[in-house]
Amino acid sequence: MKKQYIFILVIVAAVVAFIFATSFDAGSYVTFNEAKELADNGSDKQYHVVGELKKDASGEVIGIHPSPDKLSFSFTLVDDNKEEKQVFYNEPMPQDFMKSEKVVVVGSFRQNVFVADQILMKCPSKYQEENLNPNAQL
Repeated sequence: MKKQYIFILVIVAAVVAFIFATSFDAGSYVTFNEAKELADNGSDKQYHVVGELKKDASGEVIGIHPSPDKLSFSFTLVDDNKEEKQVFYNEPMPQDFMKSEKVVVVGSFRQNVFVADQILMKCPSKYQEENLNPNAQL
């Protein structure tokens, strides 16, 4: 074989190996129970847990506990399996956090507490379908 073909083959193999290796590093979406089980089995990987903030009967968010200096806080998150867990976040509370429809926490369990390194929020849309009028004239 020519050296040029060998070089191209090596480059293609390296790209395929890189794509294969990084596909396993992408965060996995799990429930709190799955994340806890994985942590108990020695996994130190970070996982994504999707949920909603805990609310009372009137729809008010409950279970949020800011630290005295407001530089960190904990909150109760209810995952898709209705499992409630306390989540600790070592950063100030994001703006509009209390208005979030869905919350994704990225982190891992440490001593029976889910410690989030990142919080992703889905805020309510300012455009409500009931306000749209398809027959309106421009």
